[in-house]
Amino acid sequence: MQTDIQDLLRRNPIPIVLLVDALIVSAYALRASDIHVAPGTHALLIRFRIDGHLIDAHQLPLTVHAEVIARLKILAGLRTDEHQTAQDGRFRFEQEDKLIDIRVSIAPTYTGENAVLRLLPIVATAPSLSTLGFSEAQQTLIHKALARPYGMILTTGPTGSGKTTTLYTLLTQLAKRDVSVVTIEDPVEYALEGITQIQTNERTGITFAGGLRSILRQDPDVLLVGEIRDTETARIATNAALTGHQVLSTLHANNAIAAFIRLRDLGVESYLLASTISLVIAQRLVRVNCTHCVVPMFADEATTALFDITIYMRSGGCKQCNGTGFSGRVGIFELLLVDSTIRDCIGDDDLETLLEVAIGSGSFVPLPVAGMHLVHEGITTPEEVIRHMHE
Repeated sequence: MQTDIQDLLRRNPIPIVLLVDALIVSAYALRASDIHVAPGTHALLIRFRIDGHLIDAHQLPLTVHAEVIARLKILAGLRTDEHQTAQDGRFRFEQEDKLIDIRVSIAPTYTGENAVLRLLPIVATAPSLSTLGFSEAQQTLIHKALARPYGMILTTGPTGSGKTTTLYTLLTQLAKRDVSVVTIEDPVEYALEGITQIQTNERTGITFAGGLRSILRQDPDVLLVGEIRDTETARIATNAALTGHQVLSTLHANNAIAAFIRLRDLGVESYLLASTISLVIAQRLVRVNCTHCVVPMFADEATTALFDITIYMRSGGCKQCNGTGFSGRVGIFELLLVDSTIRDCIGDDDLETLLEVAIGSGSFVPLPVAGMHLVHEGITTPEEVIRHMHE
């Protein structure tokens, strides 16, 4: 697509509609999750986020900036005459008989309006647990939690670690014809058949907390709350789990144990956490070695000490992976299934003992150990694991 875009730029006048389409097609072909359209002093810089990393993709003449932004606004149904206010919208794009849901965020900056497009391919089904990277033992723990009639399942991790995708996969396993499933999200990332999805809108009063109250009057069996951000949402979600609902949500915490500390900081009492939380999944996303150019490497002393390994696999970069050495991403997961012993530790607010008990259970694998397993299996590199353990 580089050649196609350059061909378009040589035309006079430059066909903006075709240019925007070509940028989206180019990003989709490279498996990009986001397109950044950023005006600089001398050029319009187009960057793609691929496997979590932002790379320079194209440089366009600054003269097309206003028209590119206007075209994106038209596609997303935004005001073309407003240039000093942030605007958000979305539209659908068809590529090779595949639909892509594209979320658009436009914000005014010092050098002009900046646009970021999030590409969300519309798929018939959510990915399976094994596709996400869960081991068979971890899948068994998840199925135990899903089999419980009520309770809360939380996914934790930094922004962009795949928490929402994991929740959608769990949700599809709970969604059946005789089960009422309702979600409140910011924003709705994937449209799911047979599930009632509500998007937050602060201008109309639909917040996570307010929307959650409304959802509880909709006779749901399963609730998905996009994120627990504040005390009010935390308490409503906890009470919902306590009164016979399955509740799924995300939380910003570094690991599974930290999720309990975060909820305590939000004002949820320990005895409520002990009674309601079924499972906590902490996760990160690491890049996968390209199978076309992967080669064995000798580990240095530091790597050997950290990962207990003398040889590991690394990809040098080829046409198949666009020279990056990586192709796709996979999850590193830490699962804490709440049983009676762990429940007692949570109820007593004894989180130090909780970690010891979890490790002693045999089913709890801390994130760094799970990452080490991926390095041993040749799936990713030590540097990838180290980088994400510090997030």
